[in-house]
Amino acid sequence: MGMTSRVWSHRARVGPLSVVGVAVLIGSVVTAWSAPPISASAKTGGITASSFSRTFSAMTQMKSVAKAGHGMVAAILPDTVSSARYTEFDAPFLTTALQTAGLSSSQFVVENAEGSDSTELTDAQEAITDGARVLIMDPLDAGVGTSIEHYAKAHGVKVVDYDRLTLGGSRDYYVSFNNVKVGQLIGNGFVACVNAWKVKDPKVVVMHGAATDNNATLFAEGYMSVLKPYFSSGKYKDVVNTADTWDPPTALTEFQGAYTAHPSINAAVFPNDETGAPIITYLQTLHIKAKTFPTTGQDATLVGLQNVLSGYQCGTVYKPIYEEAQAAVALALYLRAGQTPPAALVNATTPDTVESVNVPSVLLTPEWVTAKNMASTVVADDFVPAFQLCAGSYAKDCKAAGIHS
Repeated sequence: MGMTSRVWSHRARVGPLSVVGVAVLIGSVVTAWSAPPISASAKTGGITASSFSRTFSAMTQMKSVAKAGHGMVAAILPDTVSSARYTEFDAPFLTTALQTAGLSSSQFVVENAEGSDSTELTDAQEAITDGARVLIMDPLDAGVGTSIEHYAKAHGVKVVDYDRLTLGGSRDYYVSFNNVKVGQLIGNGFVACVNAWKVKDPKVVVMHGAATDNNATLFAEGYMSVLKPYFSSGKYKDVVNTADTWDPPTALTEFQGAYTAHPSINAAVFPNDETGAPIITYLQTLHIKAKTFPTTGQDATLVGLQNVLSGYQCGTVYKPIYEEAQAAVALALYLRAGQTPPAALVNATTPDTVESVNVPSVLLTPEWVTAKNMASTVVADDFVPAFQLCAGSYAKDCKAAGIHS
């Protein structure tokens, strides 16, 4: 094995190869799309947007496509701060999908840019120099995303936007969850929780993810579409909309400022579990009682799920990342082999509002998780092991929710 192969083999070792799971839907960002003609070889794959299970069995169907392809596949993830998912789930699932499809460790790499635009661009450029024919890329922001995609296009390399769409980019396909639907789940979950917890006269802090992240825009579109009628009617009061961020310490500072200025605030919309977690801890230090201060989240993190169980978070959006990883790898393997992905896989389009184009997309289904369905969703899928979820003081909460560790 030569030096290049050794480097790629080392880079590909990014995490445990555990497998987890769940679901599929198309939402309000979807527009009609007429698929290009499908090649005979693509037709034989039989891969659809609903093919992906936690067993990764769909990836074994991709072996012939993988065998027909040439060059390497590089997956580049953005950071380890905005969500723990990238190291805990995306990296190992991408690795599992690539290996199950038949690629050796010298034929792919999975890297993380650690929150640095320059690192993400360098990772992409080095991967292309080392022989990558396809990039699976989750951009930190549209700026670095467009730089990477223009560089890739100039070098004849295909790109699959992963989880976030690069506005103004030139990618070939996009894979994500229906992100407006994610926001709608947050909004509807919040409303249901306000009612269930009997919160009178909700005075709400509304928080948003980073403005540079198109997903954050779509999440906000979703939850504000649900909440605006309540604000307009006066049933809820929209007290403060804080500055956009995915950074948990910054989110905490923003919330503390809002709460100090408006101590009557009694509810909050958080765009994900990570930014909400330190705020919930802060509320607990103020002796806010469980099931009195509705909050939201997404990503079904361990801390988020525990906050749901203990009554400090209404619910969290569960996104079966194993599906997203397999869909991205399937697209990458078709591109690597010069084949057109099946129309049954590419189930939607997503608008790039900067380029005024509809991007062929695979959009997957998120699910709202509460204490009532946690056992049958994230626990049943082993997304979060029950023994971790139910550790210490959470044992009684698990028992009440029918979760057995």
